[in-house]
Amino acid sequence: MSKYLPLFPLSVVVFPGEKLNLHIFEPRYKQLVLECAENGTTFGIPTYINNGVGLYGTEIALLSIDKKHDNGEMDIRTKGLGIFKLLRFDRMAPGRLYAGGEVELVENNAEEDIITKMKIKELLQQLYTALGLTKFSADLPEDFKSYDVAHHLGLNVAQEYALLQLRSEKERQEVILLHLQQVLPVVRETEKLKDRVRLNGHFKNLTPPNF
Repeated sequence: MSKYLPLFPLSVVVFPGEKLNLHIFEPRYKQLVLECAENGTTFGIPTYINNGVGLYGTEIALLSIDKKHDNGEMDIRTKGLGIFKLLRFDRMAPGRLYAGGEVELVENNAEEDIITKMKIKELLQQLYTALGLTKFSADLPEDFKSYDVAHHLGLNVAQEYALLQLRSEKERQEVILLHLQQVLPVVRETEKLKDRVRLNGHFKNLTPPNF
């Protein structure tokens, strides 16, 4: 089933459940936000990638307008809902300043693999420890989903966009686990390199080899 959404393309990936704070300053998006606030409607953020509006994005709920500035600019709080696929894109929605488009909501299979999840948690904690990010490790909830950690994996926008398109939790878990298995050895080697650089030039108490 499809529906028409006001669209706010951005060069970011927004995941379902994610809280996103935005500063609104362009006239077209001021109009979009005010209409959503007045009508209690949602809008979409398709990812702007490779110099164009991507086919996938996230439906967004407007939680609140926290501040209206004297010049009409606004600070808003939003939350990601479900993922959509863009069927038709209008640079200007009918009679509006902002873009719009016909979208199809993407179904998500939420079934997860517990073993993979445990491996992800273990490697995430190892990664955060290696990077000195102990706060992230402590804040990781027991019932976390792939979307909860997607922005904390060191993925670039293209990789996050690819993750957004996957339609099952198990698929996303497999991609995340593979990424962690690849990146963790690199991070550890980088930390070792830092240690070697720090030691370079210091006086060393070395024991000569016995031969």
